[in-house]
Amino acid sequence: MRFVWAVAAFVLATVMIGAGLAQRTIFQGPRTETTAISVEDEAPFLLIDGAVLNQLPGTQTLRAQGEGDIFASYGRTADMQAWLAGSEYSHVSVTGAGTVTTTLVEPEPAEPAEGAAAPEATPAPAEGSTDAATEGAADPEAQPGRSPVGSDLWLDEFQQSDILIAPLQLPDEMSVLIAADGTAPAPSAVSVTWPLQTSTPWAGPLVVGGGILMAVGVLLYILGIRHARRSRGPRRKGLPVPVTEPIDIAIDDPDKGVISSGAPTRRALTTGRRAFAVVPAVAVSALLFAGCSSDAWPQLAPTPTPTPTETVIAPEGQHAPAVTKAQAERILSRIAETVAEADAALNGDLASTRLEGAALAARDTNYKLRSAIAEYQVPAPIVAKPLEIILPEARNGWPRSVIAVADDDESKTSSIMLMTQHDVWSDYKLSYIGSLEASTSLPKLAPAYIGAPQVEPDSPFLLLPPEQIAAAYTDVINKGEESEFHELFDAESDQLRASIAADRQRRLDEFNATAASTGSLEFGATPGIEAPFALQTVESGAIVAVNIHELDTVKPTNADAVIKLDNNTTVKTLSGADQSASGFVTTFSDQVFFYVPGPGSDEKIRLLAYSSDILDAKVIK
Repeated sequence: MRFVWAVAAFVLATVMIGAGLAQRTIFQGPRTETTAISVEDEAPFLLIDGAVLNQLPGTQTLRAQGEGDIFASYGRTADMQAWLAGSEYSHVSVTGAGTVTTTLVEPEPAEPAEGAAAPEATPAPAEGSTDAATEGAADPEAQPGRSPVGSDLWLDEFQQSDILIAPLQLPDEMSVLIAADGTAPAPSAVSVTWPLQTSTPWAGPLVVGGGILMAVGVLLYILGIRHARRSRGPRRKGLPVPVTEPIDIAIDDPDKGVISSGAPTRRALTTGRRAFAVVPAVAVSALLFAGCSSDAWPQLAPTPTPTPTETVIAPEGQHAPAVTKAQAERILSRIAETVAEADAALNGDLASTRLEGAALAARDTNYKLRSAIAEYQVPAPIVAKPLEIILPEARNGWPRSVIAVADDDESKTSSIMLMTQHDVWSDYKLSYIGSLEASTSLPKLAPAYIGAPQVEPDSPFLLLPPEQIAAAYTDVINKGEESEFHELFDAESDQLRASIAADRQRRLDEFNATAASTGSLEFGATPGIEAPFALQTVESGAIVAVNIHELDTVKPTNADAVIKLDNNTTVKTLSGADQSASGFVTTFSDQVFFYVPGPGSDEKIRLLAYSSDILDAKVIK
């Protein structure tokens, strides 16, 4: 009976193991599904809709093959289409019936960005003129292609040679752009691959169960043999056997029986029987580990419950945020690299590709001074990493901006910066930058994936409209407690006012020690020429960036006296004069960030960060 059960166990084990392995091999089916994208028309760009990428669930793997460098990027579909305005491209989309189609989109004239001035009309060339530049402007086909490489608009980009493989996981509202260099035709051999659900949760249990059952069968077979040997009946009596006599093994006589030393001993027989049992055990172990990956087992673990977090819901109809955090990190790193090159080369034109406004004006002045004064201080580098906080503007159009806070590990300080992209084809430029003190606490901000709307300069929904902040603050600097705006600004957190007061007193003491009888030193502050910018915070307040100017005016009080700049090489370099009978005025530019609460708040306007640089010096006329 043991043999019957052993055979049954062997058969059942073979069936179970075979079924388990078959699920992982011949019955498993394909692990991926691929859709080839057919591109018939040659165009410099290929735009693949998010609907094409999301025909099947799961991650997407994009493959594009061609000759030379292949470029791919992804971003919001609306941004992609805005960037492609005025260009010919192939558009891959999905019809209502689920069919992937490719259509050629003809170029359209690009619409000017919101708020941008209309382009001036190109004058007609004079009769007989052969101006190549004029001809190129009149003929759209003569315009060079637009390279997509390195655009700040992309959420991410890839570039490889001959074949490009990009792992993606994009939602429906995003698209992928594929190109060569913006002029040559885009690759036409393009495909998208998705992984298929090929889990076989019973393969593992079947293989392991079959292995255990086979081990049981082996054990039953061994027990059956043992039982059969012990249950044999008595043998029949044979012929008389001579009396056994002792054998002298010391005598080497061929006529006498000698026990051979090569005969198997009992230990050897026992060992051979154990080896018989080891062979199937090894075979079972090999089968147990065959095809037992994680998707070959039932998932019995409970689904983890996410930790509840505070939810911030975007207002209905709010636009998408200008950038993601990863995109902002990449943009800020590019700005930092370009500005570092410009600082080393004293190249204002290079700096202007990534700076503007008050930030660029301060750099230009620094370059002018460093070119004339060898020991003049190099400006602090732009801090790009690590990026701690970003507050992107929620806007679908242009210009669009983002406020970012980055930490400087070496100086243990933080910088807050304002960057703006003026149109879809422009790079982001940094216009305001300030140093955050360690004790400064930022107001509550919206998450980066939601963004914040811009507050209009004349908005009445703040304690003061952004366009009035600079004038009110300079009035406080000039008049102190006598200013009508003094009570609106928090004095305890305002380190800029304290720094200005201390610096003015120091310089006034130095001036009075030598020139009090022949001249006068006066201080003043006025709003700067740069426009303010504000982004809304969660509690109906706003972070406002403004520009103010500090003015130092030195005049002679004696008709026979002149103001000499013997020891002031900075003012001498900027003004181009070493003395003046009318005096000098020196301008410092301050880039200041405030938190301005809403009108119903009990808080005051708090200074968050600032930076101060010399801007100009002139002879009074």
